[in-house]
Amino acid sequence: MTEAVEDIEYEGLPPNAGLGVSMIAGALAGITEHAVMFPVDSIKTRMQVFAASPAAVYTGIGNAFTRISSTEGARALWRGVSSVIMGAGPAHAVHFGAYEAVKEFAGGNVQGGHNQWIATSIAGASATIASDALMNPFDVIKQRMQVHQSEFRSVFTCARTVYQKEGLTAFYISYPTTLTMTVPFTAVQFTVYEQLKKFLNPSGIYSPTTHMIAGGLAGAVAGAVTTPLDVAKTILQTRGTSSDPQIRHAKGMVDAFRIIWQRDGMKGFARGLSPRVLTFMPSNALSWLSYEFFKAAIRDS
Repeated sequence: MTEAVEDIEYEGLPPNAGLGVSMIAGALAGITEHAVMFPVDSIKTRMQVFAASPAAVYTGIGNAFTRISSTEGARALWRGVSSVIMGAGPAHAVHFGAYEAVKEFAGGNVQGGHNQWIATSIAGASATIASDALMNPFDVIKQRMQVHQSEFRSVFTCARTVYQKEGLTAFYISYPTTLTMTVPFTAVQFTVYEQLKKFLNPSGIYSPTTHMIAGGLAGAVAGAVTTPLDVAKTILQTRGTSSDPQIRHAKGMVDAFRIIWQRDGMKGFARGLSPRVLTFMPSNALSWLSYEFFKAAIRDS
């Protein structure tokens, strides 16, 4: 009987449980999500880069995992994870905090409201604009450390070297592309998640399975749709590691798209699609499950 009561109270928390709770829960969820799926993310980065060396060209996730592990060691798949951990906590705190605040302001928590999906989409997009401004430099450092034969083993060494050689703009050259990608990504993710959660669990009782299924499917859909922009972002963020003059001098999203089209045609825009979807399905499922759990646990403590 006690267990049943606790279950109802967990999911029965008011949607506007508090900005502080949402930010802490988001930070913990973000760190958990990124750390668990980091090796797959490393493979995605390498598959998206236009590498000059045949040793850095991979035919699939299994091929990449086997070759990287055998030639560079399994630790290479975790290179750059410290940058993600340092940035993901604060960025996700801002992300979820902004999401809850804007959703409440826009009327997304009003039961029976006719424009809940609009409020949710606006909240998701607003949250992304704020969190990406904080996370973008950490993402650049992460990918510089992930690429084949990266010279960097330390986040601080990488940050200092990139700044000295390329200036502050190197950390934000991809920010417009990142926003172009993640605003629709987040809007799709949050909207699909909220709608699936209501469809799968209309009674609102505690159901971790609902959070996992809704979160995983929302991440897969959003990740697949935005893959072309993610390829462009990777090219811009790793341009300083390339020996190709055209890539090194890419100025923005249009230049990145031109490079992708000229070198790989339409299929180039799907580079890294499978590891991207594979990353987002479980990581989003875990992120939403963790977020809902931490949100309830912190508020009840």
